[in-house]
Amino acid sequence: MSDTRTSAYADAILAIARAEGATSDVTDELFRFARTLEGNDELRGTLSDPHVPAAVRQQIVQDLLGGRATDATTAIVSMVVGAGRVGELSKVVEQVVARAAEAQGEAVAEVRTAVALTEDQQARLAAALTARAERPVTVRNVVDPTVLGGVVTTIGDAVLDGSVRTRLTQLREAF
Repeated sequence: MSDTRTSAYADAILAIARAEGATSDVTDELFRFARTLEGNDELRGTLSDPHVPAAVRQQIVQDLLGGRATDATTAIVSMVVGAGRVGELSKVVEQVVARAAEAQGEAVAEVRTAVALTEDQQARLAAALTARAERPVTVRNVVDPTVLGGVVTTIGDAVLDGSVRTRLTQLREAF
């Protein structure tokens, strides 16, 4: 998808979320759905398969998200699936999340860990990142089994790699 089309989708989705008065919920749900989609080859393949009728793919979305996400999020994902744009969903969602945070004067930190962080851990990490970034930071936790331990944090273009793998590599190179 071109940057122009990605941007247009992001603008439209953000406008829908704002109109519904659920920007925070929608951005959070879209972020989680996009990360789930990235980690599930079978789901991604099914939702992007042009041989599967759009109505069937949209029903899968309804079955997955219905009752677990806001109606706006379900409708947005269904629209993207019906339009055959599942492959671009992650890029669109990244822009939606970044624009929503920017509109509130915040930054978004994507935090990759081997296991899900607790609410308390997320709050402490957000406080530490807020102090470093000198503006409020929203933490979006992504469980990534390739992270053996520690945390890999991405805020915009900056990557803070505190993973065990990176630290072991640094030790190996030092000696």
